[in-house]
Parts: sequence; structure tokens; C-alpha cells
Amino acid sequence: MSTQALTVYGTGLVCGVGLNAAAACAAIRAGINNFQETRFMDAGGEWIMGCEVPLAQPWRGLTKLVKMACMAIAECMANSEIKIVPVETPVLLCVAEGERPGRLDGLDHELFHAVQTELGMDFHEQSSLIPQGRVAGSVALYQARKLIHDQGFKQVLIVGVDGFLNASSLMAYQERERLLTSQNSNGFIPGEAASAIIVGAPIADDKPRLHCLGMGFAIEKATVDAELPLRADGLAAAIKSAEADAGCTIGSTDFRITDLSGEQYYFKEAALALSRTLRQRKEFYDIWHPADCFGEVGAGIGPAILVVLLDAFKKGIAPGHRILKHTGNDNGKRCALILSYQAARN
Repeated sequence: MSTQALTVYGTGLVCGVGLNAAAACAAIRAGINNFQETRFMDAGGEWIMGCEVPLAQPWRGLTKLVKMACMAIAECMANSEIKIVPVETPVLLCVAEGERPGRLDGLDHELFHAVQTELGMDFHEQSSLIPQGRVAGSVALYQARKLIHDQGFKQVLIVGVDGFLNASSLMAYQERERLLTSQNSNGFIPGEAASAIIVGAPIADDKPRLHCLGMGFAIEKATVDAELPLRADGLAAAIKSAEADAGCTIGSTDFRITDLSGEQYYFKEAALALSRTLRQRKEFYDIWHPADCFGEVGAGIGPAILVVLLDAFKKGIAPGHRILKHTGNDNGKRCALILSYQAARN
């Protein structure tokens, strides 16, 4: 195992199919979704479908993001294998990218302080915001690796929180024909979620855990909004970079898990990238995309994928122990991770 590997020691998840990781992952394993009519109407006069998180009160906007993030953090800290001292733990808070249509005011300057106030905790001063949408979780892992292996922190808390269920976002994506509506079948279903993971250096014992072995990043020029032929150059480059970082090829992986949420562009890109990077024949190479249960959740998807993966391994339903994970933003940023569920002593 790489000396730069990271290990997941605790998880928390709040989404439209469950208010904690156990409930949400049970629903995802069963293929249950919670897609319902929202209070928003599309251009055809039909209700837009969405996946809302049902909290105790009808909070909206920044307040709801704070509530969801705090629930995920509290769950993650409660079930962590390692003791978490907030003031000694940097938090990397993943939120919507700056160019997101309908992005909430206050994400950059109010959200983190509101989360600390709600929890009654002060985290380490090297905590930071990562406004990079779906790739934010992978970028946070890269920053966590430097904090842990270069600066000596024992653990880092990575939190993703995001949502698309507001009028500005829905109208903007509907105008771009990106939303699943009565008039567009090639689109995503909007959702909202908060997810959290605790990561640290591997512990050399015989207990199997989820490890991140390698990371790769690249830029795709033929984005979903560009009038360019798609060759998946960016995602293929990110996968090759992750292979080099992990010291193995994706031929050694058993399946992949992604942020795909329904749009044909991203499914096509994933297929093209695999055809350009997988150099050995596999009888079966599954692709998981948990967003088909809780919808498009933006920055919430990165840590959420790791929560779903860890649950699958603990339940014994994963088709192998090594995984390729990839995510991508509308602005062309692409990330790939190679993960493994194993004992660090091996």
C-alpha cells in the first residue's frame, strides 16, 4: 500500500432516502428512491420531480444546509473508529461551485461559521471551504492527504453539502434542457444531501478498511455545454493519473462507482473513458451510480459515494475489493480515485 494512502474511519449521510448512513444505504441497496413532486412546475405545466430531505421543520436555503451538514457531522463523529478532537481536526467543507446557477448566498462566508455554531464546536484553524461541486470530495481528499502525511494531522473531516431544490437552480437548468421534466427525458432529478467522512493515515492491523490508494485530476474541454466532439480525453487522463499515483492499473479494479445522475453525456463519457483505459478483458465490470436513488446532489456526492461503498463492503455485497471512482463537473474538471477495501497490514 502507498505510504500516501488514506483510510476512512467514520461516515455520516443525510439524503432523500435516509436521515443517517444506515437508513440511506439500506434504501440504496434495495434500489428505493424518494422521487416526488416538488412545489415547482416545469414549462409544460407538470410538477418537477425531486428528492427532498424531510427534516423536522420546513427549513429552506442556507439554514437547511446547516442542519443537514450538522446531522452528517454528528453521525460521523459518533461512529468514528478514532477519537475526534474538534479543535485539532481540520474540516474541508465541500459546497457548490462558484458558477452554479442559483447558488445560495452565504456559502462562502457564513456556512462554515453557522455549522460550528450549530454544533457548538470550534474546528482547527486550517479548516477550509472547497467550492468545486461534484469534484470537491476528491479535491478534499487530495488536500487531506497533504494535511495528514505532510503536516502531521491525525485526521481530517471531509463534509459535502449541497442541494438543487430552489427556484433559481431549477429554472436555469430547465432552460438549458438539463433537468428531467415532462418535456425533456435527458436530464437529472434534483436532490439535496449532506455527507461526511473522517480520514486518517492507515493503521497497520488485520482489520479491513476502505483506503484511497491513488488520485488523478484532469480537464475535459468537450464539456456538457460545449459544441465539441466528446472523446473523454479529460476523464481518461484523470484515470491514467490515478493509476500512476496508486501504482496499479484499473485492470486490477473490480467495479466502478460514479456521480452519474441521468444525463446521457456523462454516461457516454464514462463508457468512452473506460474503452480508452481498460487494457484487459473483463467478463463483468459493474458501474454503480447511487444518485439514481437520491438524485443530483452536487458537492454532496463525493463523500456520499464513500459512505455507500463502505456500507457495501461491510454488508458483503460488493463485487470485489478494489474500485475505480470518478466524478466530473460541468466546467470540465475530472477526478478519478482508486480505492481498496483491505487490511493495511497486507
